[in-house]
Parts: sequence; C-alpha cells; structure tokens
Amino acid sequence: MPSKKMSRRGLFRSGAALAAAGMSATLPEPSPAAPTHSLEFGENLYQSIGVTPLVNCRGTYTIITGSQTLPEVKRAMEAASHAYVHMDELMDAVSQRLADLTQAEWGIVTAGCAAALTHATSACIAGGDPEKLQRVPNLTGLKNEVVVPRYSRNEYDHAVRMLGVKMVEVETAAQFEAAIGPQTAMVMILSCPAAEQGEISIPNACAIARRKGVPVIVDAAAEVLTIPNIHLQHGANLVAYSGGKCLRGPQAAGLLLGQKDLVRAAWINSAPHHAFGRSLKVGKEEIMGMLAAVEMWVKRDQNAEWKQWQGWLDTIARQATQVPGVTSEILQPEDLSNHAPRLRLSWDAARLGITGSEAEEILLHGQPRIAVNDGSGTRRDHRPSSLTIMPYMMMPGDDKIAAAAIHKLLASPPHISVPEPEPPGVNVAGDWVADLTFVSGSSRHHFTIDQHEGRLSGTHHGDILSGQLTGGVEGRRVAMHSSQRIEGATLHYQFSGDVSGNRMEGVVQLGEYGQAKWSAQRT
Repeated sequence: MPSKKMSRRGLFRSGAALAAAGMSATLPEPSPAAPTHSLEFGENLYQSIGVTPLVNCRGTYTIITGSQTLPEVKRAMEAASHAYVHMDELMDAVSQRLADLTQAEWGIVTAGCAAALTHATSACIAGGDPEKLQRVPNLTGLKNEVVVPRYSRNEYDHAVRMLGVKMVEVETAAQFEAAIGPQTAMVMILSCPAAEQGEISIPNACAIARRKGVPVIVDAAAEVLTIPNIHLQHGANLVAYSGGKCLRGPQAAGLLLGQKDLVRAAWINSAPHHAFGRSLKVGKEEIMGMLAAVEMWVKRDQNAEWKQWQGWLDTIARQATQVPGVTSEILQPEDLSNHAPRLRLSWDAARLGITGSEAEEILLHGQPRIAVNDGSGTRRDHRPSSLTIMPYMMMPGDDKIAAAAIHKLLASPPHISVPEPEPPGVNVAGDWVADLTFVSGSSRHHFTIDQHEGRLSGTHHGDILSGQLTGGVEGRRVAMHSSQRIEGATLHYQFSGDVSGNRMEGVVQLGEYGQAKWSAQRT
C-alpha cells in the first residue's frame, strides 16, 4: 500500500538506498552465491543458479516472492497437475466452494490481485457482451471512467488504468456525487487507514455509489480475509485479494469475491476466454492451490500464529538489547494489511558506530541474508537509528538466525568509511539539458538549478512531468534528487555524477526501475 511505512506490496530497495544516506559511504560488497554447472533439484535449487535466498523479516512483498505456500497448498497443486479438466467447469465448481467458505455470493481465482482488478474493471465495462469484450480497450461508446478517492491512488491502480479508462479523482462527498455520471463504469477504493474514516470512507462511498447504481471494488490485497467479508458488508460489490500473501496460497494467484453476476462476468473477461484478460492466465494448479489456501484459512489458528510471531520478536529483542544502548518496542498493526505486530530496535548511531540504513543494507547482503521491514537513520541527518522487524512471513527458526545476525552486527559493526564533506569545488547553477540512457531507449530532460554554497534546489523537467530538484555539491561531485507524481505512482530520480566545466555526467538510480546513465550540458 502506498502508505508512508510501505505496509503492503511495497518496493524492494536495492543498494541504491544508501545514495540518499550520504554521498560516499563505503559498505562491504555483496557476496553472491557461486553457481554450479547444473540445476540442483533440492534445497540448493536457487544457489545452483547463483541466487542466494534470504530470511524474510520484511513482510509480504512481491519483490521478495510474497509468502511461502502452505504444505496443503503445495499438495493440492501437485495433485491438480496430474489430470486434465475443463476450465469453465473447474472455475464454476471452485466459485461455488469459495462462496460457501467466504459467505460471498461468488468468487473466482485470478492470476494475482492485480489481475482481479483488471478483470473486475473489464466486467464493469463490458459485462458478458462478446461484442464489447472484443472492443476493449477501445472504449468508444462504452463506459470509460472510474471514480477513485484521492487517497486510493497508488501504483497498483495501473491494473485498472490498463483498460484505457480515465481515473476521476475526488476528495469530498460532494465531488464524489458529482463525479458519478453516465460514463462511470465503477468506483475503485484502496483499503487503507484513510478509507476507514471521513466523508468518503468505504461505507460512505458505497452508499453514494449504490444510490447511483455504480459498482464498487475494494483492493484489499494484503489484508486478512474476513468472514463475513467486511468490505462486502460495508456495501462494496467486489473485493480483491492477493493469494500469495497472508493466505499463503500460490504467489501467482488472487481472489475476486462479491456480486455473482459481476464475478461471473470477470471470469468471462479472463483466460481461457479470448478477451482483454487473456494474457492474465491462471492455471489449474494455481486455482486448486488457491482454493486449498482458503480452505486452510478457515481452519488456521490465528491466535496461535499471533503468539508465535510475538515469541519470534521476543527472541530477537532479547538478543539485540544485550548490546548496550539498544532498546526495543512492539508496534501494533494499524489496519488489516500485513496484520501482525512489529519490533522496532532503536539506538544512537554515534555510540554504536552504525546507522539503521547501513545496518539494513549490510543485513540484506550478508551471510545469512536478512531482509528487514525498515532501517532508518543516516550519517548526514543525525536522526536516531532503528531497525524494524516484521514476523508475518518468517518461518520457524528464522528468529534465531535473525537474532544472532542482528546482535553480531550491532555489537561489532564493520568499519564504515564516511569521508568528511568537501566544500563545493564547482558551481552548477543555471539551465541544463540532460540526456538519460535507459536499459532500452533514451529521453531528454532539463534541469533548472540554483546553488547556495553546497546546497542545490531547482526544478527537474522530464518528457511530460516536472518536480522539485534538491541536492548538493561536494568537491566536483554532484548529487540531486527529484520526485514526480504521475497517475497513482511517484517516480524517483537519484542523480549522482561528476562535474567538468559546463558538463556533468553519472548514474541516476530509478528505484524499482533500475538505473540509467545521464549526461548534462549547461545552456
């Protein structure tokens, strides 16, 4: 979720994370696994191709493969692979079983939560009409608008926008009422803390949409599956879940639950049928694995799981706080997404000799590899340092591994060289034309930069977007950052490079999109 704490389906930060922590911190190099000459079908499967598995103390993030499927799910998928079935017959039977288990009118298995959003949008536009199905995403003459509260805009609504619809943002109940019209196909709401209050909360928005005869879908990707469903009870017509998160079903599966005619239309709009959703195929193995996950969900002892998580956090806290100056606290969940307690370890970086950002990066690339939920505190901002541990997707024994690694790191951190800031040796104020070369393709951008001593400010103009530019100069090195909002996403650019006269060049980190080379000429 696009909250400040990245509470669900968030992005996996790479080594570029420390670019913002300081211009020149030197950390130990990652140690990749050495691949063997052939694939091993066993516990060294990943290592045999040079990939090192990690301990997941972060949560249900797709970039680190979500969750581990339950044993029952694996058995169901294996059994499903040994026979042929008719897909329409299979999904009809699974739909009825999902309805029985979840108390929703109907349900289907999809190729992830994003696919559920796409199929639902297509169903709300085209229904089950074959002619309309074939016209999508050409929406001429069809309903082509989706109304969305501004708090719901996020990276994942691309799954809705890909149908070619216009996203109509609203911030008040009056705007919401006015926005719904003849072209409105549906209302999309992201379930998050902001959706639980205010005049366009989920219940209030559903009441308005119901009066207008417009369906509402709630994106509840990483939430626990409530039975009866809280969002359907609040008046939503559809609700979408990820299968590979708290349900611990197949990573490439999801659920769409709700109003029977719309859910059935969503299935018609998806594979194996020839419609817009044909490419978002879910196989018989994922379908039966997802059904098994829901079957197990109603049987799992949620209280026992919570106690287990608390026990794991206690183990980590006990060892970490043996380091003088390290304190711990438990953070309770704010909503239904990644609904588990978290552990925050805090310390004074000046006393221990390591910041939270550095600790996070070292743990990620260490042996064993450990992905924590968050690391905060850098050399330059002098903020208190901390690590946050999420037990939601940890496996038995991971607590001991994480506890030992964190204690060792905080008790005896490696020497990290952070040179003293150099005074600026160049002036980069002015207008610049910048060329960015991506992994494929290129783009021309423009900078307008003001410089006050070593501090930079200004504007970064992309092809169509503009954003505030901030940064600094040390010696002949420059570092600049900008953020640009587009639809539900925010693009981040972290420029670093060398300056020579009226030219500068280097590398720009693009977050989840990797990096690009850049060069700029003063005009």
